[in-house]
Amino acid sequence: MKKALVVVAALVLATSVGAFAATSATNAATVAPTLNVTATVQSAVSLTLSAGTSAASVHCALTPGAGSPDYTMDFGTVDALGINASNCNKIAPATPGTSNAIYWSDYTVTPVYTSQAATSNTTVTAQVTTDFATSNIFVVRSATATSSTVPTVDTDFAALSTGSADAISATGVASGTALTRFLGVAVKPTNGATDAGAKTATVTFTLTVN
Repeated sequence: MKKALVVVAALVLATSVGAFAATSATNAATVAPTLNVTATVQSAVSLTLSAGTSAASVHCALTPGAGSPDYTMDFGTVDALGINASNCNKIAPATPGTSNAIYWSDYTVTPVYTSQAATSNTTVTAQVTTDFATSNIFVVRSATATSSTVPTVDTDFAALSTGSADAISATGVASGTALTRFLGVAVKPTNGATDAGAKTATVTFTLTVN
């Protein structure tokens, strides 16, 4: 009977040590607690603009705002005859009084995305979402929307769409790819009571990851 009691006591002791071995132990020099670390990963996107770095002679300042708008670019004083130098670059009208003067600058747009399910059809687009209040000035972009070639003549530009957005990246643009593009304003040689003065338009850039 005494032998049986010793065996039972030994079993109880072994069970007790096993139950608490993860965080504490007696008659031992090591314990090994475990910790489960949990985090919820979300997909994320970012699309940022910055001043250009191409071979353009002048890089117009692109200034971050505090939101609405997120950025501003001021072309300064412009005219349809290409007399004013502006803050950036200009292409004088081929026929003064008939064709448009264009004031332009390069800029850089950088899409970044993480933890997305699919990325092969990812694009960056741009469109005029609030147009100038007068018809004698309009926003222009590289005539080839995805071109990074420095423009030299007026035909290197085309009007930026005020309807469906224009693609300014190839399909499947890689995350972190800095894209050099060109944006400007074309000034028409027309006349009207409200044609002169400060004008503002809004361009909206969109990154779509899919």
